[in-house]
Formats: sequence, structure tokens, C-alpha cells
Amino acid sequence: MSEKTALILLGCPQVPVQTSMALYLVHGLSQRGIRPVVAGTMAARKLMEVADPDRHYLGEMVDLDAAIDEITGKVRDFDLCFVFIHNDSGIAYAGTMAYISGARLYTLIFGEHAEDLAGEIEFPCEVIKAKATHNPMPLKRRFDEVMQWAASMR
Repeated sequence: MSEKTALILLGCPQVPVQTSMALYLVHGLSQRGIRPVVAGTMAARKLMEVADPDRHYLGEMVDLDAAIDEITGKVRDFDLCFVFIHNDSGIAYAGTMAYISGARLYTLIFGEHAEDLAGEIEFPCEVIKAKATHNPMPLKRRFDEVMQWAASMR
């Protein structure tokens, strides 16, 4: 049986909880034997690198557009995909992933407008949402509730 993989897609790191929740997700997936790959904008990747300079949690990190190109070109795909969303462009990225990837899609919607953004989703995915901007705990609690599936992914 091949190793399960998960793509973690990070857009603009404008909302503070994104970096801490992304690292938390990377850790949780790794603990469950799922190899995480972080794809993000340059700013999002730099924040992740600064937060984990010795790469205790981070493994492979790639440019967001390069990851989409690889999936579109059938070079690679993932078992799971987590898209962090705090604005309309995040919805667009998630919609793109729903269309091009065979991964099970999870949208992690956060920020001031989480409820409104969740209402814009018109593609199949698991929605995890919380009105979290600075404090990651509301999103972490919602995420932990949904993470129970991971035990069965092994």
C-alpha cells in the first residue's frame, strides 16, 4: 500500500491564524502517517519556514501555481487536499482543486467573513469553518472534530 499524501494549499497569509493552523495540520497529518505537501504563495511559505526553521514539521513545500500546474498536467495528485480560505480567491482555488484533483477536498474557512464565504461554495467538499482571525482555537476545535477520519486513512 502506498503512502497517503495531502496537499495543504495556502493563499495570502493576511489572517494570522493561517500559519499556526497550517503547522497544526501538517503535524496532525504526519502523526497519522499521511505525508503533507504545503503549496502556497511565497509569503505564506516564508512564514511557514520562519515558524519551523529546523523543519520539525515541514517537509516538502512548493509554489502554489506550480502545484496546480502539476495536478492539471497529471504529473501528480494527492489523496487529500486542504484549502485555507479567508477571501474570494481562496474559494476560487478550492473550486479549481475540486475540478482538477481526485483528492478528497476539505475547505478550512476562517476570518471575519467565514459564514458568507461558506455560502459561496458550490462544489463538493467538506467544509470546516470558524470566525477565527487572531485566535486559532475556534478553527482548531472545528478541525479536531473533523479529523477523526484520519485514523481510517492508514
